[in-house]
Amino acid sequence: MRRFILCFLSAALLTFVIAACQPNFQTLQPETLRVGINYINAPWSFQDESGELVGFEIDFTERVAEALDMAVEYIDIPFIELFPAVASGRIDMAVAGITVTDKRMETVAFSQPYYDGGQSLTTRLDSGIGGVEDLASKKVGANAGTTGEKWTVEHQTRYQFGEIVRYEGSLMGAMDDLANGIIDGYITDSSLAAYYSQERPELGVMQRMPANEQFAAMFAKGNPLRDQVSDIITAFKTGGTMANIYEQWFGAAPEPGSSTVTVLPIPQLAADPA
Repeated sequence: MRRFILCFLSAALLTFVIAACQPNFQTLQPETLRVGINYINAPWSFQDESGELVGFEIDFTERVAEALDMAVEYIDIPFIELFPAVASGRIDMAVAGITVTDKRMETVAFSQPYYDGGQSLTTRLDSGIGGVEDLASKKVGANAGTTGEKWTVEHQTRYQFGEIVRYEGSLMGAMDDLANGIIDGYITDSSLAAYYSQERPELGVMQRMPANEQFAAMFAKGNPLRDQVSDIITAFKTGGTMANIYEQWFGAAPEPGSSTVTVLPIPQLAADPA
C-alpha cells in the first residue's frame, strides 16, 4: 500500500510539472504581442538602411497589434525554429511567409490566409538553364523547412536533380552561392525570388511553378489569439487594409478572388475541433 501511495504521488507530481510547463492561454493576458519573424526576409520583414524593421508582414502585424491594443516585440528566429517556438509558448505568433500545410497543422494552428504563394526557379542568366527540366545532375538549392524544399524533394526524381543543397535562415546565402556558381538553381517562393533577383543583374527568375499555397499567421494549438487575429484579418480584407498593404509592397492591386482580399475560413485538419 505504501509503495502504491508513493507511486501515485510521484505520478501526480509529474503530471503537475508537465501541466505547469504548458502555455496557459486562459490566464495569460500579455500586454505585448511576441512575434517571431526573420529579420532578413524581404519583402515580408527586413531592416531598411536606417535599421528600421519594415515589410509586408511588419505592416500587417503593426495593424493587428493596434487592433488588439497591444505593443509588439519582434523576435528574430530562424524559419525552421519558428514552429517549436510557437508550440512551446516562447512566442505568441509567427509571421514569415509561412505556408499552411496539413503536416504543419498537426502541431500548430493558423489564422485565415492572407497571401497566395507559389514556387519559382532562379538561375544565373548566363547558365543556359531555362527551367527545371535543365537541372538534371545539377545542384539545386532550397531553404530547409520551407515549401520550396518540399517541392524540390518531391520533384527530384522527375527532373533528376543531382543534389539538393539546403540553406538555413535567409535567402542571401543561397543567392550568393547561386551567383558564385556553387549551386545551379534555387527554388523558393516566387515573390521572394522576384524581390531579391532584381538587385542582382546576373540572376533571373526563369520559371514559376503554380502551387496551391497560402500564407497565414501561426499560433500554438488552443491559443484563442488565433481566432482574434482571424477576425481582425476579416475586417482588414473587407475594409481594404490588406489590399493597401499588398499594393504598397508588390506595386499592384491584389487579384480579385485572392486570399489577400477574400474572407476565408480558418484552416483546419479534418480531426480538429472547429
